[in-house]
Amino acid sequence: MRRLSHVVRDALAKLAVARRTIASLACAASLATGSAALAAASAPSSPPPSVARPVVHTPATAVRTAFIVETNRLGQVTRVRSGTSSSDLAFNAMTYGNALQAFIRTQSGGAVPGTYRLEYDYDPRSKSVRRTVALVRAGGVNPNAPGAVTVEAQKLAKEAERARAAGPSPSPLPDLKAITGHRHGAK
Repeated sequence: MRRLSHVVRDALAKLAVARRTIASLACAASLATGSAALAAASAPSSPPPSVARPVVHTPATAVRTAFIVETNRLGQVTRVRSGTSSSDLAFNAMTYGNALQAFIRTQSGGAVPGTYRLEYDYDPRSKSVRRTVALVRAGGVNPNAPGAVTVEAQKLAKEAERARAAGPSPSPLPDLKAITGHRHGAK
């Protein structure tokens, strides 16, 4: 895989942490909702507990990123050839991920393999992102190349298969006998 600049790697790491945080908050929210439903059934007039929602920090100024991408015969982005970043690392990471996942099709639903320019413009007043796509050059790419997302999914599947073949990972919990000094269940 191509080397990513430290700016993109850092932003991707922050996104991964944020994704795990949001997932754990969603899990906690579903548990809290279930607990609240049980409590509501047993205590008729108790208000449900409020759940803290993650705060999305959007850029305060207009930002713009642009990527030159290659597509295959299906319209899938096969790789990001180059890019122009903004001053906002999170926005850079999000738009890079979106560019990798993009399908570029014509109005009729067909695809033209080639090189495209994807531009992402963020407007702080409307808090929306506008993406524009422009054909730079038709052809000049491998039309049978697998999409970038397909390649990453295959890598993850191979990693998972290797992990399964290696057997279960050791438990992160300490041995109960070491903690208590005796066997569990013994009197």
